[in-house]
Amino acid sequence: MDTIAWITSIATALALSTFLAIVAWAWSRARAEANRESAMLPFALPDESAVAAQGKDAGQ
Repeated sequence: MDTIAWITSIATALALSTFLAIVAWAWSRARAEANRESAMLPFALPDESAVAAQGKDAGQ
């Protein structure tokens, strides 16, 4: 194997190990609460009718 092939192989192995480390971190028990909180963010928005009423009051 020539030098470029070795460098490519090492870079591929490093990239794969980095990816697997990120996946393991994201799915770890330490991140469970943060993941649950992030999953609920879209539902934490104010009600559209309340926002429209506030905009109407501010315009008068």
